[in-house]
Amino acid sequence: MGAIKTVGVIGGGAWGTALALTAARAGRDVRLWARDPAVVSDIRSRRQNARYLPGITFDEDLNATNSLAEAADVDAILLVTPAQTTRAMLAALKKTGKVRGPVVLCAKGIEQSSGKLLSKVMSEELPGVEPGVLSGPSFADDVARGLPTAVTIAATSTKTALSLCEALQSPSFRPYASIDILGTQIGGALKNVLAIACGAVAGRKLGASAQAALTARGFAELSRLGAAMGAQSETLTGLSGLGDLVLTCSSSQSRNFSFGLRLGEGFMASDLISAGGKLAEGAYSARVAVKLAEKYDVEVPICETVARMIDEDLTIDDALNTLMARPLKAETEGI
Repeated sequence: MGAIKTVGVIGGGAWGTALALTAARAGRDVRLWARDPAVVSDIRSRRQNARYLPGITFDEDLNATNSLAEAADVDAILLVTPAQTTRAMLAALKKTGKVRGPVVLCAKGIEQSSGKLLSKVMSEELPGVEPGVLSGPSFADDVARGLPTAVTIAATSTKTALSLCEALQSPSFRPYASIDILGTQIGGALKNVLAIACGAVAGRKLGASAQAALTARGFAELSRLGAAMGAQSETLTGLSGLGDLVLTCSSSQSRNFSFGLRLGEGFMASDLISAGGKLAEGAYSARVAVKLAEKYDVEVPICETVARMIDEDLTIDDALNTLMARPLKAETEGI
């Protein structure tokens, strides 16, 4: 593919706006689609997205629009809507008849209804369009403010991955190219589930030692399942795997960590989900992750515990006792 000059960003939330700013800083002509007319108006008139990125005013020129066809008529599309709405948004993009370049999946999750990775969903809804995946340790607020950030951008071909990296690279945003689409998605989806567990430990005030142990053992689960599914080990230990896991398991800026924090403080999962607000993708991916682990015959006790907490089948105290009472085992082979 040729050089990417125009970029469409589908999704006017915090992450979508941050990525639109990133593309603009890289010199691209950006078209940012938002469903909410008030968000479009705010970006156009005040160069702000006060609803999703309060306190940030930007100098970059973003062409905000409510027209999906206008945003889709570009060289490359960044799809930055929630994982559970990906299928519907891809179908809507197809209806525009404008999609001609790669579509980069920027949500981190697994389709709850089918248990499919989002690239598989895309192959069903937009056959013939090359998928990409953007993932890694990144908070929308940091990226929007131009703070240093590094991510992974994966595509099915090296040429496309490098072209996408070039299109988004700036002094504050460094993308690394990959062709491991599967591994890049697995890391992004599973770290959300594990971040809920770490948040619950923090909310229950169980200490930094417990949180660190949970992060490390969570990475072991991510690595086992990722390897069984065919992910490259370099991907799992890289930005979209270990890097993103460390970030989201240690900061209340993470929606999933914050969701777990509330669970640890005694709130019920059903109340947190029904209350709306910022979406915690891990709440939807937990049970799917367990089913995938069963399919590939992989043990994921932390993911399973999170799924049971979300199903309200297990309290935080019972969850801790369940994990600590597991049979002793070696951390390394040969023992």
